[in-house]
Amino acid sequence: MAAEHFAATSYRGAHIENRHLAHVAVTDAQGKLLYHWGDPQRMTLIRSAAKPAQALAVLETSATLARQFESADLALMCASHNAETAHLERARAMLIKFNLAESDLCCGGHPSLSDAVNREWMQRNLIPGPLCSNCSGKHIGMAAAAAELAGASDGYAQPDHPLQRRIRSTLAELVDLPIDAIGWAIDGCNAPTPALPLERLALLYARFAAAVDTVNHVDASPPDERTLKLAALYSAMAIHPDLVAGSHRFCTALMQSFDGELIGKIGADGCYAVGIRADAVRHLLSANRGSIGIAVKVEDGNIAIVHAVVCEVLRQLLRSLPAELASFHAPAMLNTAGISVGRLELGFALSSTHPVL
Repeated sequence: MAAEHFAATSYRGAHIENRHLAHVAVTDAQGKLLYHWGDPQRMTLIRSAAKPAQALAVLETSATLARQFESADLALMCASHNAETAHLERARAMLIKFNLAESDLCCGGHPSLSDAVNREWMQRNLIPGPLCSNCSGKHIGMAAAAAELAGASDGYAQPDHPLQRRIRSTLAELVDLPIDAIGWAIDGCNAPTPALPLERLALLYARFAAAVDTVNHVDASPPDERTLKLAALYSAMAIHPDLVAGSHRFCTALMQSFDGELIGKIGADGCYAVGIRADAVRHLLSANRGSIGIAVKVEDGNIAIVHAVVCEVLRQLLRSLPAELASFHAPAMLNTAGISVGRLELGFALSSTHPVL
């Protein structure tokens, strides 16, 4: 394959070690493709980047249920967290609030996404259970919604459960696709996960950002209930970036460095999405247009490469990048002695479909 198809190349010394294919889509909240690299229509399993949409379906289950969620609860529902103390405390509080037990969660346990947390668990001989899953917040929300819908949480993650049918319908509406145009598979946490064109993931996050702008700049007519809930989920992620991921994680660093102007969310195996508010677009890009969404897929699933590509997309759009993201944009390639042995080159330029930014 020709070198121009690769977004990133890693070197060990002077030698090419790995080349990474990637796809990028940047859209506005109406679905217009603004910039791209690779194939913006690539059918992509968006994995945990779907969590804000899944959380919206939970909130729309009933007004009574929606009122019980605090902002921090919403952030944990959207999270792929480290299972640090703050994450586990919030998850336990949610279980109590919704009269659930850890055994009601079908996500299972796994090692933390944080090396520091894993070392602590090893010292305590702790075997992680479902509450320690990076997806536990999502599962607690789903279990609570299933109990509201069906009177019990049993089977909430089964594809044919009424809650999962509701999630499918909600997502299709958010991304302007027929329900049968979205594919589904089973995620690592045992819940269904959608597959859709990459540019529709960008649209999804543009619409979360647009909802905040609508709420903040309401004119004569008040926002509808869905817009209010979309804005609440965006705001929860922006206010609690530490709950969305955790210490030394890119999602947290990204949202902290932009101080509410955007949200970002990882999806497993090389997927990432960003939503940037219209106010931030005007401030950061000096462009008078609405919110935008960014979606990235790295073919080999390398998470460090995903972070670097997202940073480079932001750099190309914004002309600069916060210093706090430098280590993600140009990750150090060290051996076990701490000696630098290589480097990463990002060799792509976004193509402008509608040059308006």
